[in-house]
Amino acid sequence: MEFSHVPVMLGEAIEALDIKPDGVYADCTTGGGGHSLEIARRLTDGGHLYCLDQDEEAVEAFTKRLEPFSDRFTPIRRNFADVGEIFRDIMLDGALMDLGVSSHQIDDAGRGFSYMQNAPLDMRMDRSRSLTAADIVNGYDERRLADVIFRWGEEKYSRVIAAAIVKARAEAPVETTQRLADIIASAVPKNYREAGGHPAKRTFQALRIETNGEIDIIDPSIRAIVDRLKPGGRIAVITFHSLEDRAVKRAFASLSKGCTCPPDFPVCVCGKKPKIKVFKDVTPSEGELASNPRAHSARLRYAERTAD
Repeated sequence: MEFSHVPVMLGEAIEALDIKPDGVYADCTTGGGGHSLEIARRLTDGGHLYCLDQDEEAVEAFTKRLEPFSDRFTPIRRNFADVGEIFRDIMLDGALMDLGVSSHQIDDAGRGFSYMQNAPLDMRMDRSRSLTAADIVNGYDERRLADVIFRWGEEKYSRVIAAAIVKARAEAPVETTQRLADIIASAVPKNYREAGGHPAKRTFQALRIETNGEIDIIDPSIRAIVDRLKPGGRIAVITFHSLEDRAVKRAFASLSKGCTCPPDFPVCVCGKKPKIKVFKDVTPSEGELASNPRAHSARLRYAERTAD
């Protein structure tokens, strides 16, 4: 299956990065390379783009797509959690993080991300990882499983769903997306099933996040990127659900805070200064929402590195 991904908020992301033709940039979640292609087009021979992704299929796809710009980009198969190590000796003019699951990963039934297609219960973005969604569903005890579904899926019926999964797996391991989706649908109340949207949506989101450790790496990764930005450099982050967005918002708020002295101190003694200036967040245009349904929950937050 060809790796494809329609870049969300492409124009807004490029504008937020304020690209310099001779600048050094990082696309930390390159996917199919839609955002990276536009960045590369704006660079001259003096500029460079580092393209990261943990998915081997994505790296192959964007390397081919950016072949006309091979002299100005470097493909890297790594998780963005490693940005501190990757750019230890490199200062950046800008970095982009698109935290959404790619269309390819969702549409490829074999990856096990979708409750709409039957497949092995996998959900790994990096298939060299050992933990799969099936391991979680069949290995976590009922309380831990309910906690994962509630925390990462914000699912109000998390305990009911966890109990139903544990009961079902006692008869036979839950190994496919279809069986899991059926278990969830049969566990929740009828009015919940008929309220709109698939009743398994939140649980599948929770399992995907737990499998890949998605939320826990956002804050330290943002901090590591900001530390590698030149003064005036930009970081832009696109999120697709409230958990991601809250994590980004909190990280930006902390990095833009500066002084942490108690309010009654007459002068600052901590010496802390804001590391970033945060701009107003952006949502997709009406035109994009009409043409790309997967953009509906997207939000772009971006900030600029202040002078030390």
